[in-house]
Amino acid sequence: MKKLIVISLFFCRSTSLFSQHSIARDWNEIILENIREDFARPTVHARNLFHLSVVMYDLWAVYNQNANPYFLGNTLDGYPIDFEAFDLPQDRIAATHQAISYAAYRLLRHRFSQSPNQTLAYQRLDNKMNTLGYDIQFNAVNYQDGNPAALGNYIAQKMIEFGLQDGSNESNGYANTIYQPSNAPLYMPMSGNANVQNINLWQPLTFDVFIDQSGNVVPINTPEFLSPEWGNVLGFALDANDLTIHNKNNEDWYVYHDPGPPPLLSNNANDSLSAQYRWGFEMVSVWSSHLDPTDTTMIDISPASIGNINPLDYPDDFQNYDQFYKFFEGGDASQGHQTNPFTNMPYQQQWVKRADYARVLAEFWADGPDSETPPGHWYTLLNYVSDHPVFEKRYKGQSDTLSALEWDVKAYLTLGGAMHDCAITAWGIKGFYDYVRPVSVIRHLAELGQCSDSTAMNYHPRGIDLIPGYIELVQPTDSLALVNSNNIGEIKILAWRGPNFISNTQTDHAGVGWILAKDWWPYQRPSFVTPNFAGYISGHSTFSSAAARILELLTGDAFFPGGMGEFEVEKDNFLVFENGPSENLTLQWATYKDASEQTSLSRIWGGIHPPADDIIGRKIGTKIADDVFDLVEDLFIKDQDNDGWLFAEDCNDTNATIYPGAIELCNGIDDDCDGLIDDSITMYTYYRDFDGDGFGDANQPKDTCSATDIPLGYVYNDLDCNDQDSLINPLITELCNDVDDDCDGLVDDSLQIYTYYIDLDGDGFGDAQFFIESCDSVAAANYVSNNQDCNDQDYLIYPGANEISDNGIDEDCSGSDLYVQTSVIYEPTIHSMVVKYNSTDPSPILSVSSIKGEVLQEESLSLNQHYCRVRLSEKIIPGIYYVKIIDQYQQSVETYKILIL
Repeated sequence: MKKLIVISLFFCRSTSLFSQHSIARDWNEIILENIREDFARPTVHARNLFHLSVVMYDLWAVYNQNANPYFLGNTLDGYPIDFEAFDLPQDRIAATHQAISYAAYRLLRHRFSQSPNQTLAYQRLDNKMNTLGYDIQFNAVNYQDGNPAALGNYIAQKMIEFGLQDGSNESNGYANTIYQPSNAPLYMPMSGNANVQNINLWQPLTFDVFIDQSGNVVPINTPEFLSPEWGNVLGFALDANDLTIHNKNNEDWYVYHDPGPPPLLSNNANDSLSAQYRWGFEMVSVWSSHLDPTDTTMIDISPASIGNINPLDYPDDFQNYDQFYKFFEGGDASQGHQTNPFTNMPYQQQWVKRADYARVLAEFWADGPDSETPPGHWYTLLNYVSDHPVFEKRYKGQSDTLSALEWDVKAYLTLGGAMHDCAITAWGIKGFYDYVRPVSVIRHLAELGQCSDSTAMNYHPRGIDLIPGYIELVQPTDSLALVNSNNIGEIKILAWRGPNFISNTQTDHAGVGWILAKDWWPYQRPSFVTPNFAGYISGHSTFSSAAARILELLTGDAFFPGGMGEFEVEKDNFLVFENGPSENLTLQWATYKDASEQTSLSRIWGGIHPPADDIIGRKIGTKIADDVFDLVEDLFIKDQDNDGWLFAEDCNDTNATIYPGAIELCNGIDDDCDGLIDDSITMYTYYRDFDGDGFGDANQPKDTCSATDIPLGYVYNDLDCNDQDSLINPLITELCNDVDDDCDGLVDDSLQIYTYYIDLDGDGFGDAQFFIESCDSVAAANYVSNNQDCNDQDYLIYPGANEISDNGIDEDCSGSDLYVQTSVIYEPTIHSMVVKYNSTDPSPILSVSSIKGEVLQEESLSLNQHYCRVRLSEKIIPGIYYVKIIDQYQQSVETYKILIL
């Protein structure tokens, strides 16, 4: 029961949120629990889920009044369901809850009356009604007085009556009436399959004890074909255009969306379809070799690598299937997704063992034990999406946010209708074409022999192909020959070794090895092996592709909320019939379609389907979903104005003259609902002229389809740049006023511009760094027209001022102070001399000599503004020295006596 625990923690997390869910969600959870404990019958439970969804939706529609009931008051395939209008109560919400609860309670008690766990099912139903405070003894159906409980009882009664004549043969326990298998059963514990009469057709399996996918022990050890005549059942969106009525053995077989026959093995086995037949079943055996957890082959199972298949890449012909599937590596034509559209970040890779991934897929999508069959599995996914914290319940992702109840009843009806039609379609095809399963084929072909080499051992033209490394002949040195020499020449296959290699399912795994092909097992429990119905077409592929498409259409988004759907798998605590997986991993899907396509691959790795069963199921499921969605859109929203367009399509459902495609009139209304007013009509644009100067404001346009009726206060042009001032417009002459008077985008243009400089010290000379430009020929106060002041903070400094020598100030702005005398001053703190010397020579020579005439230091002066500092040599110690300045330009020498302290 490891798997049940994990599923409960993930998909059924709704139990922790139960009180927050709608009444429809509560009853949906209950039917899913009942299905998990009932016999595993995908067709029957697709119908049960659909019928419950119908009664819940119809009751919501009755009290909501903005939607059309599907069942009540209508005639379905000639069967009338009477319904009379009545006065609705003031508290419609409470009435809706009560009516839905009584309808669900009565219908589910009837549908699960023969369940192997009837007591638990009834207890669950009674407990729910008691919790809600409803009297389970109230059985009245006279609803005309407005009693919602009676209305619920009534619709349940009508649905029960309808179900007893809908072609399902419910009154006889859904028993088959005309189908007979063409082959004698295969007894699984025995080797081989020599006695099969027609290897193209389905073969029953015989067990010591048969346990169905829900874990129920079935008293018949050779289970019959489940629902081969289900094509007779009345569908939802299926119609006569989808139907082909075949005649076989003088009996009519109803087949919807007839795909034609699958690849068959002909008598000579040399034609292309025979080759495709063998190729498909041999691929199943090759993928079986991927199921060994000791295999170190690693694959990335994140959306970065898996998913994002273009439906146009689906092969149209069986001959092209080898271009889609990876025969040896496993997997399909996935492209992966570059980024998560919700986060705009790349998907993080997840590298795991291929064996763990394949085994988990086979278990997860097999829907058992203790699961809810494929249709119910997609209801759990729908509930998971509805509960996601970032998901908004908007119909098609576009409507206003719906209440939880409205979202649930619409979503359940849509998904339920698709699952019901998929069951009718897939099982109608299964019943008519009656196609064989891999376990029968692989065992039988291997028992015949090999068809690859007529000169080699064990040749048979209808045998199996030899594939080096995967399907070979037993050689004398093989371990299989050492065990039994009679095995020499037999067909051996590298595959999952089967349940005989597992003693303890909690600790053991069978692994992969060379076994006799006639002993091959699918990756399933030995008490189940393969579903008890034909393979073509895959129910899983059909259900899943339809459900994925429905979720995409309902939500308006192909991606799971947040860009990722996930299912966490715990190491050694998930697989049922062997231990595993060997490490923790997380199944991840970017889109609903990615999850659907993973479902399809799981059935190949599980040994249940060859590729021929898969692709056609994917295509048909998508077509069914689109047809279902077209139907429900006519139900969900009424056409209030009876113009033939529903509310969701009509932009005004209260006016019958307004609808998509209506003739657009010049009336200020969007008559044709294209989002545009008075479009496709010649439009004239006028502009507001507030100041009355004849020029309009471009920011205040008015469109009209009238060429002569100019709106009051508007003009033809939009040339005014200031519609608040009549003296500003394109005809005004530009003035010197810092305004764009003529609206040419320029201020005071075409006028002479003067530049003035600030004169802060008032000496008549301006500072070049601070200026203004003006069209005024007279300078503003404190400004002058020149920029010659070198110090605008002192009125005694300006060009032409009296220069004072030797004060370090450039009073006349000549660029330097006037130096009249030379001076040499010793600075004892830094052992330097400051030299001031007025000369045109930029580098006069300075020398320092002792009183004895010995030159101790000599260098060129680097005068800056007749000033420099000279660092004295360490040789010059305290004493008296002579300093000479030699001016090369003036050819003069000045000598000074200086005391160094």
